[in-house]
This record gives sequence, structure tokens and C-alpha cells, in this order.
Amino acid sequence: MDAIQAGAQPGPAVKDHRFSVMIWTLKSRGSFEQNLERVAKAGYRYVELIGESLRWSDAETAHMLARMDALGISVDATSGLVPGFADPAATATYPEKLKEFAQAAQRVRCKRLILFSGKRVQGMSDQDHQRVSIETLKRAADVLEQTGTNAVLEPIDRLENPPIWMDTVEQAFEIVEAVASPRIKVLYDLYHEQRTHGNLIEKLQKNIHSVGLIHVADVPGRHEPGTGEIHYANIYRKLGELKYDGMIAMEFYPTGEIVESLRGARLEASQAIQLRR
Repeated sequence: MDAIQAGAQPGPAVKDHRFSVMIWTLKSRGSFEQNLERVAKAGYRYVELIGESLRWSDAETAHMLARMDALGISVDATSGLVPGFADPAATATYPEKLKEFAQAAQRVRCKRLILFSGKRVQGMSDQDHQRVSIETLKRAADVLEQTGTNAVLEPIDRLENPPIWMDTVEQAFEIVEAVASPRIKVLYDLYHEQRTHGNLIEKLQKNIHSVGLIHVADVPGRHEPGTGEIHYANIYRKLGELKYDGMIAMEFYPTGEIVESLRGARLEASQAIQLRR
């Protein structure tokens, strides 16, 4: 990332803007509880999970909630639902599995679910994958409404996950538009999109109304902004222009000291967004 202003001190966070950390990226550097403490020390109030809480006992859940309460941390979003919504073999059972997943997420007071398409089905066209996705997610929208839960659809690049079907936000935006539920939006992961598709800002500008969550990491390496090729200062400024007020989650491997890296990423993003509001 370029310097926002040479020698300038980072400004305060944008009013009502929220930043989160995808905590799995820190797991090689410490325990879950140690990383919660680091996230809080870096000035964040939210974390995102990849289903860790699904494996917790009732006692472990109570303990973790108490620890998060003490640190002022909440769970913003979690993934962990299997199967994917593009799999025709799962269409009939998907709503019930989604309901169970939503209820499990609510054990940690999480009201946002991250959903994936699942693998491509051999012999099935992109059009049929999309049709199945729309049909399944229209039924899923009813479950989300009943449970008071929201969902975001996350494309994954095929360098990381070769068998995946939905690998670009363009597919996700088309699906969300067709489903037409306020409960379902797109998770715009800038790292995944840059790796195999690029054109990040134009797609963001055209579809900002359908963006429910943004994930941040630089390319290559999945490290903090400024270590790779993505011009995050420009992206943040555009988010400010577009009045984006949703969550921005850091999903990178810090190259240095964790708290310093996370704090710096948050402050740089906050300042750049604020400059263009």
C-alpha cells in the first residue's frame, strides 16, 4: 500500500465502521485465546471463524463467550456448512442443514454465515450450476428469515481450490441479484479475486449494493496490505466514496509482530476510507 500521506499519523476509525479479523490466519502463532487477546489489543471488536465453535462443548462455548465478553470481542461471521449450494444432490437437504448451522452459529451469538458453492459437478454446465445455486438459495433465504440470520456467498480462487465451482464475484453477484433476498449478499474477498481475475475496483463500484462483507490480504503470499501487488489505498478510498459501511475483515498472515501488523492494517484502512467520505 502506498503511504496515505508522508509522515502523517493515522486518523481515528470512521464512525460506525467495523473491522474484523479472520482468526484462523493467526493459529500458527498461538492459541485461540491468545489470538483473541491480540485482536483486542490491536483495536478490533470482531472476529470471524471457520467453524471452530462447531467443535466446542457447551462448557468450552461458555468459557470462550466469557473470554470474548471480557475482551469486548464478538463473532461477526462463520463458515463451516457442508455441502455447497451449487450441488444438485444437496438441494433437498440444504435448507435443513442451513437451519442447523444457523442455530449452531447462534450459540456464539453469530448472525452472519459464510456460504460456499462446493465443487463443480462433472458434466454439469456453468448455467446449470448457477440455476441450482439460485433455486437452493431462494429456499435458503426463507430459513435465514426464520432464524434472523444473514449470509454471504464467498467465491474461492481455483489456484487455492481447483475443484470449486464459484470462483469469481461476478458469479456471486449474478446469483445474489437473481435470489433477490436482503438476507443474502456477496463476500468480496479481494485476495481471491485478484489471484485469478483482477479488475477489483470496477466490480466493486458496479456491485457495491450487493456487498455484505470484504476480506483483505495482499497477493502473493496472503500477507498484510503493502506486501504485494494490490493497491489497497485506492480500494479503501473507493469504499469511502461509495459509502460502504459494512464489515472489513483482515484475513492475512502477519509478516511481523501480530498486534502491530493488525493495528497498522486497521488504521491505514480507516484513514483512507475516511479521507473520501
